[in-house]
Amino acid sequence: MSKYETVIGLEIHAQLRTESKMFCRCDNFSVDADPNTNVCPVCLGMPGMLPVANKQAIEWTYLLGMALGAKPAEKFNFERKNYFYPDLPKAYQITSSTNPPVVGGSVKVDIDGTVTTVRIHHIHLEEDAGKLVHPTGAKYSLVDLNRAGTPLMEIVTEPDIRSPHEASVFMQDLRSILRYLGISDANMEQGNLRCDANVSLRPVGQKEYGTKVEIKNMNSFRMIERALNYEVERQTAMLDKGERIVQETRGWDEGKGITLGQRSKEEANDYRYFPEPDLPSFDLSTDKEFDMKAIGTMLPELPKDKCARFMAEYGLSSADAMQLTADLELAQYFEQAVTALPDEMVTSDEVKRTAAKKLSNWIVGELIGRLNKFSVQLTETKITPEQIAALLTLIDSGSISGKQAKEVFDKMFETGEEPNDIIATSGLGQISNADELANTIEQVLANNAKSVEDFKAGKQQAFGYLIGQVMAETHGQANPKIVNEILREKLK
Repeated sequence: MSKYETVIGLEIHAQLRTESKMFCRCDNFSVDADPNTNVCPVCLGMPGMLPVANKQAIEWTYLLGMALGAKPAEKFNFERKNYFYPDLPKAYQITSSTNPPVVGGSVKVDIDGTVTTVRIHHIHLEEDAGKLVHPTGAKYSLVDLNRAGTPLMEIVTEPDIRSPHEASVFMQDLRSILRYLGISDANMEQGNLRCDANVSLRPVGQKEYGTKVEIKNMNSFRMIERALNYEVERQTAMLDKGERIVQETRGWDEGKGITLGQRSKEEANDYRYFPEPDLPSFDLSTDKEFDMKAIGTMLPELPKDKCARFMAEYGLSSADAMQLTADLELAQYFEQAVTALPDEMVTSDEVKRTAAKKLSNWIVGELIGRLNKFSVQLTETKITPEQIAALLTLIDSGSISGKQAKEVFDKMFETGEEPNDIIATSGLGQISNADELANTIEQVLANNAKSVEDFKAGKQQAFGYLIGQVMAETHGQANPKIVNEILREKLK
C-alpha cells in the first residue's frame, strides 16, 4: 500500500454541437474544410469586429449544470484571457472562467460497486483557438483558423479523484451525460472531448495538497489511465528520493509511454483577465433572455436513471444495465428490440423480463463482441433491433437451437439478411416434429442395441451416446429437448 495519496482534478473541454461558432455565424460543422475557408472577420480577429454570444451554447451550459445538480449563477460575464500564440489571431481568448455561468454540481462514479462523488467546481464557456499544421520535413508551421471560435464548454472538477482508474471512469460517465443531452459528440479520438489533469501526491493523512503537475495530450480513456499511472509513479519515485516536485505542464508521449516536461505552469494573473468590453454581462434576475423552466424541460432521462429503470423494469443485472445505458444509441437499440418482441413473449412482466434478459445477453455478448472484434460502430451494424428480436423468437419457439442461432447471427452480422431467410437458404433450422423425430429415434435404437442394453443395465453414459447418434442422423437439427423426452419414453 502506497504511503502517498493521489489527488487528481480534471479540466475537460467539450466542443458543442451548435450550428454556428461561439461568437460569429460561421459554420460550426465545417472545421475540417480546406484550411482557412470557414472563417469570417470576427473569428479572424479583424479590428473593429464585434462578437455576438451564441444563445444556444449558453442554454446548453445551463442544461448540463442542471443535469449535474448545479444551479446557474445569477450573474456571469465573458472576459478576455490574454496571451500570444500563432493560432490565436486576436492575441486573447474570450472565456468566462473567472465568473462562470454554472457553479457546483457533481457526478456519482461507480468503481466496482463503490460509489464516490466527484464535485464540479464550475462550468464555463469559451472559444477555441485555431490549430498549427507542421508539414513533414519543413522548417515552418502553417496556421489553420477554421477551428478558431468554435464553442467549448469547460468542466472543471474539484480535486476529488483518487486514482487514474477513477479519472477514466469519470470521463466515461461525463461523456455519456453529454451525449444523452445531445449537446456534444464527445469523441475523445476526434478531439471534440479533451481532458487535462492536475496530479499531485501527499502523504496519507495530510490535509494540505502537494505540488500539482498538469498533464496534457490525453485523447482516449485508456490514455488517461496510462498517463496518470505513469505520472503517479514518477512523482512517487521523486518523493521517495527526497526530490522536489516542480509545478509544470507535461505532455503525454504515447509512443514512449512517458510524460515529458513542456513549460512551467502559468498563474491566472499571467493572463491579465479583464471583462470583455464588447459583450454585455448576464443577469438572470433581470434578463428575460433565458427561461430556466423551459431549459429544464429539455432534460432527458439520464444514464444513471435509465440504468436503474433497466434493472427494475427488465430485471437486468447491474453490470448489463450499466453497459447498455453507457451509450444512448445502445440503450435505444435495446429498447427497440424489446418493443419488437411478439405479444406471446411479453404476456406478463415476468415473461417480458425473461425475454429482455435474453435480448440483453445477445446484444451485450454477441453483438458488442463482434462490433469490438471488427472495429465497427453500432451505427454501422447491419443487424437491426427488430432482427435480433426475430432471432430470439425463433430460438424461443424451438425453430433453431442456440448453437444454430449463433451461426445465423454471424450471417446476419455479415450481410444484414433476415434470420428466416438465412435459415431457409442455409438449410439450418431445428426439427421439432415429434413424429419425425420418433421415427429417427426408432432407427437409432435398432442400430445400437448394445447401447440400449448398457443403458438398461444402469450405464447412464449410454444415454448421451444415443442422443449423439440422433443428432448425427439429423445433422444437428433435432430439438434436443424433444429428443430427450422421446428417447427416455422409448427406453422405459
